[in-house]
Amino acid sequence: MPTYQLLSVFTGEDGSHGNPLAVFLDGKAVPTAQRQQAAADLGYSETVFVDDPDSGELRIFTPASELPLAGHPLVGTAWLIAREHGTCEMLRPPAGEVPTWQEGDLRWIRARPEWAPEMELRQYQSATEVEALDGPPDGLGFVDCWAWLDETAGVVRSRVFVLEEGIPEDEATGAAALRMGALHGRPLEIRQGTGSVLYAGPGPDGTVDVGGRVVDRGERDYGD
Repeated sequence: MPTYQLLSVFTGEDGSHGNPLAVFLDGKAVPTAQRQQAAADLGYSETVFVDDPDSGELRIFTPASELPLAGHPLVGTAWLIAREHGTCEMLRPPAGEVPTWQEGDLRWIRARPEWAPEMELRQYQSATEVEALDGPPDGLGFVDCWAWLDETAGVVRSRVFVLEEGIPEDEATGAAALRMGALHGRPLEIRQGTGSVLYAGPGPDGTVDVGGRVVDRGERDYGD
């Protein structure tokens, strides 16, 4: 029976919260034709299948479709490959090459923001308005609703809704952090969901760096 590692990505400083991620480190144990169904069966916002941990080749699936790039799957998978294989300097999702590195307790990726899915970034006047939302405004399929908590310090409150991928509300969204980093062009601390924390900042040549903490929640059997 194939096994996967369950991670929490973009946790708070105390290791709580974060977005669950399933990583099949031996992705070839799940045939290509069965991967979409496996992601739907598991029901996490994303599931990763690593085809070659040495080169970083991998594929990413939501419960509804395959993605060329997604932030929290890349951060989590890079952290796991580095732990299991000693190093991880590059990931190769379908979108292109994504450098990755560890800095203190944060795992970072660097990617082009235009590789992230199209989404609306909707600003609100206060975090209270963001907190009060009971779902995506105007029935939008992919929207990041945000407000400044401290504009001077670059601290943002964010909630992300991804109805088009079967995710009513995403706990922590690295792709949205890529888009947010490109919008502001400055270092950001993004507090998303119920207690997750993401960091973003400008990289070279129009790229954006996104980082956060990763916690291992244990190995699971697919099919349990």
